[in-house]
Formats: sequence, C-alpha cells, structure tokens
Amino acid sequence: MFKKAAVLVASCGALLSGCGTEPQTENEEIISNLVEAGFPASDIMVSEGSVYVGRDAHVTLDASREMLQAGSEGPEQYRTTNLVGTSVTKICVVPTTQFNSYSRLSAGLDLAIANYNSLGLRLTFARGSGSGCTATISAKTMSGTGGSAGFPTGGKPYGTINIGTGLQSYSEDVNEHVITHELGHAIGFRHTDYYNRSISCGSGGDEGASNVGAIHIPGTPTTATVGGSVMNSCFRSTESGEWTNSDKTALNALY
Repeated sequence: MFKKAAVLVASCGALLSGCGTEPQTENEEIISNLVEAGFPASDIMVSEGSVYVGRDAHVTLDASREMLQAGSEGPEQYRTTNLVGTSVTKICVVPTTQFNSYSRLSAGLDLAIANYNSLGLRLTFARGSGSGCTATISAKTMSGTGGSAGFPTGGKPYGTINIGTGLQSYSEDVNEHVITHELGHAIGFRHTDYYNRSISCGSGGDEGASNVGAIHIPGTPTTATVGGSVMNSCFRSTESGEWTNSDKTALNALY
C-alpha cells in the first residue's frame, strides 16, 4: 500500500538477486513461479531479501508454489488463488510494542479490525493473542508511509503486516485504510486496479492479469476508480478508511 505517486520500496539489486547469498536460490524459484503464474517480470521486485509483487505483497516460496497448483478460475481482478480455509474462524492480530507506541497506527488497527467484524463474515478478527485464535497475524512497523503484507498459504492468512511509521502524521482514518488494505492482502485480496496502477497512483502499469493470480469476484466491477475500493494500489490523504459497496460485495462473496 503506497501513498499516491510515491515510490517507497527499492529492490536490492537485479531482478534475480537477493540481498544476501543464502536466500538467492529460493528467491529465484519464487520469481520463476510468479512469472509462470502470469505475473510480469517488471512487477516483481526483491527488497531486503524478500520477493514482492504489486510493490506491497510479499510472496513466500510456499505461496508461489500454491499459485501453480491451482487451476484457472476466470479472468482479471480482485483475489488470488490463495484464500483462507474454513478451519480459520478467528484471526488474532498481535501488534508489537513498537507498533503500539504510535497512537494513530494503534487506533487505525482497532478501526481496521472493526471494519472486518462489522460485516458478519465467517472470519472474525481480534486484537491480541486471546483464546480461540485459529490464526495469528503480527502487526509490525516499517519505515515510510506505506505498508506491506503477503498472500495466504496452506489455508492460513499471511502472518505479518508491516505498517509505515510515517503514517503517524496522517489521520486515524488513513491509518485505518492502510491497515485494512494490508489485512486484505493477508486474506487473499489483490489490488482492485492491479491491471493499471496509474488509476490510483498517478503512474504505473499492469501488475499482471494472470488467470491464476487475479481472479474476478462475481458481483464486483471489472474496472477500478479513484476512491472506489480500499484495495486500490495507492491511497490519498483524504481516505475515510471505510468499505465501499464493492468491497463489501467482494468480502461477502469470499468469506
């Protein structure tokens, strides 16, 4: 999740090079799997030893392999083939001490959790490691004003969201928006404007219209608009943090 027109993540080197020697072979396989799954090489980057697509979605080796195992389900936008399984009913989001030290990040997390719980989904979210958690997501900080997460693997949500400490200077609503967005990736949502990032970012192209990695959710638009979804690639300083009607349709369709 990036602020409009801002580039906050730089790769550590060439496309197939990791930041260290040990994970390089693994990263090469992840990149190869992503290309085979239909993601354009131009949208894949390596940052701090990890592979990302769409600038904020971390892809693990297991997740990349799972993408190849899934069959084709339809064209275009909105979700990945990797979703959260029915064995997961309560996702506990556990912020670090450093995360909690930023008042607006902390408030934004509460608001984001309330967003999901307001819809009566089969998935519920809770803050902290209380009883009954069937999956856990760690909420950590990173530099900048964006965020990052990843896609589900093995029926479990991605285990970490990273939120930029620079968001402390933005409103609680913007923090709510960004955290809701990153939790969306963690349960399997792609960017609504993945096919043309310039819609929300002002520049940028196609993240990849793979028929295994970008599946349209019935009942939602096939075209994106500015402010039309919490899952747009980039955010504005005026975001409300609330779901749009198409966001609600997508979440109810899946969960």
